[in-house]
Amino acid sequence: MEHIQTEILPDMIYKTKRQALVKMKLSRVSKTSNLKVRKLFTHLSRVIEILKNENENIRPRDDEGNPGGLIKLKNDIPTLIISDLHSRRDYLINALFDQRQRKLTNLTLMSENKLQIVCLGDGMHSEQRGAMRWKQAFNEFQNGFEDSPAMDEEMMESFSTMLMIMQLKITCPENFHFLKGNHENILNEQGHGNHPFAKFALEGAMVREYVKINYGEDFLNSYAEFEKLMPVFALGKNFVISHAEPLKTYSQDRIINYKKHPEVIEGLTWTDNNESEKGSVQKMLKAFLPEQDIKKVFYFGGHRQVAKKYNRRAGGNYIQVNNPEHHFVIYLPVDKQFSPEVNIYDVSKNSGKKIALKTIKLA
Repeated sequence: MEHIQTEILPDMIYKTKRQALVKMKLSRVSKTSNLKVRKLFTHLSRVIEILKNENENIRPRDDEGNPGGLIKLKNDIPTLIISDLHSRRDYLINALFDQRQRKLTNLTLMSENKLQIVCLGDGMHSEQRGAMRWKQAFNEFQNGFEDSPAMDEEMMESFSTMLMIMQLKITCPENFHFLKGNHENILNEQGHGNHPFAKFALEGAMVREYVKINYGEDFLNSYAEFEKLMPVFALGKNFVISHAEPLKTYSQDRIINYKKHPEVIEGLTWTDNNESEKGSVQKMLKAFLPEQDIKKVFYFGGHRQVAKKYNRRAGGNYIQVNNPEHHFVIYLPVDKQFSPEVNIYDVSKNSGKKIALKTIKLA
């Protein structure tokens, strides 16, 4: 491994040192089997402050002066979209360390303001990948989590994934954005655009109880605050993004003021396939990208699983990417027309993990 003597680092290569630190932290978290509450709490506090104080040109304030639900992406750098994570740390690492753009990792490009990354949400819950583990964890839940190896493993994967998300937001606050998905509901609440969650077991109730027992009420409430500070919609040069297909047409004002309009949160995170009102995608595109040819603009989302590379819905304007067996990402260049066959690709076959292991070691 390369060793850098920090005491003789000139200003001109400070970025390299900073990138090395980020790579090293992400590499460690991606392989950890043990997370300390204090470390999580520290990052949680930092990322909450960053979300509360985002650049208003990127995240306009609502009528109360708080960060709104809309992210205005930069128009002069490319965008990389990462689909539903569901605690797949390897997916996130492979996406960050993929090198097919400019022969530099996406993490390096982002840190040098040459790329912005948007995650579609759903950071928690392993879903069918951990279906058997959820069933085992349900028995542990019924016994009050007195002994909980299955749930310990599940939560370690989920929280270490979200710790990486926090580290990325802290490091590149203007170029890394994590949109709220329907799984961002640690309180398992009904309301505020959320619904309790249960699929393979009683995942929502189980997570809340586990966190309450093992991390405490303060952590539980702070994590809920983190989730509620997440944006729900991103506007790009010739595209828009949300976790799910829009249930209805929502104005920019209502999205910015999403805290006063929980139906907007629900409609952008919970919409099932074929549930969206007819024409809502096209109306949203025309409202947010009024000067552009409707045939050349797209709405990107995930939420419901896709058995192949992508689904093309809503007359071809809605591109849905969420294959749990692959690590598909969407790359949106600045100066070229988007092509699903060219710009959606699988990063699971790259050497992301190996690159992560070969990070620069600081002396």
